[in-house]
Amino acid sequence: MLIHPWDAPTEDAEWQQWLAAHDFGQLAANGRPGEPPMVQPLHFAYDPARHEAVTHLARPNPLWNALEDRPTVLLSVVDDYTFIPGPWQAAEDQPPEHGVPTSFYAAVQLTCTAHVVDDPEEKAALLQRQMGHFQPDGGSAPVAAGAAPYGRLLSGIRGLRLEVREVRAKFKYGGKRSEAVQHRVSERLAERDGPGDAAARTHQQRRLTAAARGKPAS
Repeated sequence: MLIHPWDAPTEDAEWQQWLAAHDFGQLAANGRPGEPPMVQPLHFAYDPARHEAVTHLARPNPLWNALEDRPTVLLSVVDDYTFIPGPWQAAEDQPPEHGVPTSFYAAVQLTCTAHVVDDPEEKAALLQRQMGHFQPDGGSAPVAAGAAPYGRLLSGIRGLRLEVREVRAKFKYGGKRSEAVQHRVSERLAERDGPGDAAARTHQQRRLTAAARGKPAS
């Protein structure tokens, strides 16, 4: 993923706060020789204190074979995206039809070492961590090996700990454009108010304001 200086996070807190609210992504693993990469959509729970994400998949999933050979994987999360028409981005001294269209989006990529979890007790603890993330208010029975209602289901899944080795984050919201053009784009986003426009505008306004003040954009 190409990250220009104007699209980079101003500090770790920016991508960490964004990722805390985004727990669904795609896990990419290397395929066997001659085969394409494998990509698995999944929910995950990211723990910044442990520098890892946890998830689980069904035991028959073909991803496991890929992880046995090459445990280095990439967890990719993309959201808050929208399309920006060319005329919106035209410079002040250009005719609108000379503007270049682009995409706005936020993205975080975690390069990880995958650790497969098969021990029943460890799987139960991993699932309990996920449950605590996705259902913090409870409402479900505890996950315990050998105990109802989930104990008998543990054999049908394998747990996965993703040890984070590198983080690459990008907030592509027109940061290289002049303030006048950025404000114009922001106005157009508010007027159009289509899917993703409000979230993209929030990012753009936040980063534009932070740049003007010379402060972090988190």
